[in-house]
Amino acid sequence: MTPMSTDTDGSTLTLRPASAADAAAMAALYNPYILDSTISFETEPIDAAEMAARLANVEAAGLPWLVAEVDGVLAGYAYAARWRVRAAYRHAVETSVYLAAGHGRRGLGTRLYQALLARLRDGGLHTAIGGIALPNAASVALHEKLGYRRVALFEEVGFKFGRRIDVGYWQLML
Repeated sequence: MTPMSTDTDGSTLTLRPASAADAAAMAALYNPYILDSTISFETEPIDAAEMAARLANVEAAGLPWLVAEVDGVLAGYAYAARWRVRAAYRHAVETSVYLAAGHGRRGLGTRLYQALLARLRDGGLHTAIGGIALPNAASVALHEKLGYRRVALFEEVGFKFGRRIDVGYWQLML
């Protein structure tokens, strides 16, 4: 993973492992997804302590959680979590990426995910799975650009904002 690079617009991009010090910024970035979209199926905002606990759980599982900073400001994060708890699933993970408002469509999600996937490969994992609440053309495009392919569609498994939501699953063999 290249920790620092300069983007075409002159901004400095830093990709690095997340730390507990990032928890408040990550929670602030994530909460609009909870409150204003169906991208997250959570319904209540989370605080920095909850985000730090989630980060600690990912780290305890030996999995990566990366942040992207643009000019020193947290602009996104990506992480992997165990797909299921049973031992036979130990080589499969679910991947997620979230970007702050205004940072989409500039390649940041791609760069974060590429760095995450490289770490997963280096860690000997076999399968990455992305769950996407539909419709979400940007997330589908990102996953497919990186080689994920759709393997499942669960109809109307979510319910948020008074409507039923389908969820698709995309899989990448690492």
